[in-house]
Amino acid sequence: MSIDFMLTTLIVVVSPGTGVLYTLAAGLSRGRRASIVAAFGCTLGIVPHMAGAIMGLAALLHTSALAFQTLKYLGVAYLLYMAWNTLKEHGTLRVENDTRAKSSLQVIVEAILLNLLNPKLSIFFFAFLPQFVRADERHPLSHMLLLSGIFMLATFVVFVGYGLFAAAVRRHVISRPRILASMRRTFAAAFVALGVKLSLAER
Repeated sequence: MSIDFMLTTLIVVVSPGTGVLYTLAAGLSRGRRASIVAAFGCTLGIVPHMAGAIMGLAALLHTSALAFQTLKYLGVAYLLYMAWNTLKEHGTLRVENDTRAKSSLQVIVEAILLNLLNPKLSIFFFAFLPQFVRADERHPLSHMLLLSGIFMLATFVVFVGYGLFAAAVRRHVISRPRILASMRRTFAAAFVALGVKLSLAER
């Protein structure tokens, strides 16, 4: 494992994306526990993409226009749904007095779907992981699994940090309805922007 891998991983994980947005929304709306559960769900959502990259399934998305476009537009549709749901007063960014109002399973499923329906993640890992495996590596599969585990751990730790920060300012949001309304619009716009970006993605 190299310093280059650690730095690249940190840059990729810290960069705002759908997972970060969802974890922040969970922390703001339902508190610390929900933010940790959301971070866990987003991390689990990485597993199929990493598995696909390791097994070569990402090559199918790269070569098959139909497979890529199908998964891409499912992802776009889900992001637009998240944007619409965020805007609603009782939607994704609803600030709950009862932090258990939404089950952990619901949060995990939503978080997994956000990452699962993004074909660019599979292709990213398909290009990302092999760069850090030497040509003379005796056990390349084991090494890629180790790197994948480190990437997932970094994702979980960073996302938990984002979520706990959001949970810490939650009380200020609850007491200021205008701030909450502005945040709903901002989060919804961010989900739409990510959806547009995904819709324009090429293999």
